[in-house]
Amino acid sequence: MADDERAERSVNRRILALAIPTFGQLIAEPAFVLIDTAIVGHVGDSALAGLSVGSTIVLTVVGLCVFLAYGTTSRVARLMGAGRRREGLEAGISGLWLALAIGIVVSVALFVFARPICLWMGAGGVALDDAVAYLRAVVFGLPGMLLVYAANGIFRGLAKVAITLVAAVTGAILNTVLDVTLILGCGWGVFGSGVGTLIAQWFMAVVLIVPALLWARQEGASLRPRMQGIKASMGDGLVLFIRTLALRACLMATVMLAARMGVRVLAAYQAVNSTWNFVLNMLDAIGIAGQSLVAAEIGAERPQRALRMTRAAGRAGLAAGIVIGIGLIALGLIAPPLFSASVPVRHLIAVGMVVVGVTLPLSGWMWAVDGILIGAGDYRYLAATCIITACIYLPSLAGIGVLCNGSAVPDTVRMTALWAAVTLLFIGIRAIFNALRICGDAWLNR
Repeated sequence: MADDERAERSVNRRILALAIPTFGQLIAEPAFVLIDTAIVGHVGDSALAGLSVGSTIVLTVVGLCVFLAYGTTSRVARLMGAGRRREGLEAGISGLWLALAIGIVVSVALFVFARPICLWMGAGGVALDDAVAYLRAVVFGLPGMLLVYAANGIFRGLAKVAITLVAAVTGAILNTVLDVTLILGCGWGVFGSGVGTLIAQWFMAVVLIVPALLWARQEGASLRPRMQGIKASMGDGLVLFIRTLALRACLMATVMLAARMGVRVLAAYQAVNSTWNFVLNMLDAIGIAGQSLVAAEIGAERPQRALRMTRAAGRAGLAAGIVIGIGLIALGLIAPPLFSASVPVRHLIAVGMVVVGVTLPLSGWMWAVDGILIGAGDYRYLAATCIITACIYLPSLAGIGVLCNGSAVPDTVRMTALWAAVTLLFIGIRAIFNALRICGDAWLNR
C-alpha cells in the first residue's frame, strides 16, 4: 500500500510538473482574445460583437490545426519512449514545415474571403465591418501561431515545456501593451486589436522555433523538409482534423445562434466564451501532461504505468474543474464591468459565467481523458465519437433556437440555454464516450 501511494504521488508530481508550464503555452491564443475582449468591450457593443465573430473564426482555424501540436506531441513522445531520439526530433521538424505551409495557405484564403465568411457567421451592419477589420488585421499572424503549436509539440514530447511558459507570458504582455497603444492610444479600434495580436503571435513563434531548431541540430536531426515525415504528420493530422472539424462546427453553430439572438447576447457570449476558452486551457494542460507521459509509457511498452497515469490525470482534471469552477462563479459576480459598460450585457455575462462555473468539473475530467486518448494515438475512435456528438448537438441547438425565438423570451433565458447546451450536452456526450473507452484496454494497443 505504501508503495502504491508513493507511486501515485510520483505520477501526480510528474503531471503537475508538465501541466503548469504547458498551461502557459495553451493560454496564448485565448489570452490574446481575452485581452482584446476586455479592451475592445469599452469601445462599444458593436465592436465587441464584431470581435466575437472575427475571433471565433480565428480560434476555429487555430483549433482545426491543433493536430499540429497534439499529433507532434504523441509521435515525439512515443519515439522518445522507444529510445529513438533523433527520429522523434525529425518528426517534430516535419510538423514545423507542415504548420508553415498550412498557415500561409489559410491566411491568404481568409484575407480574401473575410467579408462573406463574417456575413455567413451572422454579423451585420457596423458589427460586420468590425469583424472584417479584425480578421484581415490578424490573419497573417496565423502562420506564426501554427508554428507555435508545432514547436510546442516538440517541447511537450521531450517533456521540456518551461520555455513555452516564458513565450506565453512575454507574448501576452506584448499583446496587452500593443492593444492599449493601438486601440486606445491610436484609436484604431478592433483593427488595432488584430495588429497587436499578429505581432505577438510572430514574436512567440521566433522565441520557440529558434531553440527547437538548435536542439534538433545538437541531436543530429535533419532540418530539411522530409516528405515522409510530412506525410506521417498529415496522416495523423487528417483524422485529428476531422475530429476537430466536428467539434468546431458545434461551437461555430453556437456563435451563429448567439448572433441571431441579438447584439447584447452576442456581446455577452463573446465575454463568457473568451473566459471559457481561457479556463479550458487550464484543464487542457492536465490532459496534455497526461498525454505526453502516457504516450511515452506506451512507446516503452509499459501499459500498467500508462493506466495508472490515466487514472491520476482524470482525478486531477476533476479536482481542477471544481476549484476553477468556484473561481469562475466568483468572477462572474465581480468581473462583468471589465468587459462592458452596458448594464444589460454585464448581467448576461454574469449569468453565462455562473452556468459555466457550475458545470466545469465535468469539463475537467473529460478534457483530461480526451488528451490521454490523443496521446495514445486513438484518433479514429475520437473522430467517430466527435462526429456522433455533432450529429446530436447540432439538431438540439436548432431546437433551442426555435424555442428561444421571439421577443417574449428574455435574454437571460437565451444566455442560460446557450451555455447549458455547450457545457452539458456538447461536453457531456463526449465525456460518456471517453468513459466507455477507458473502461477497456483497446486504446492502449494502437
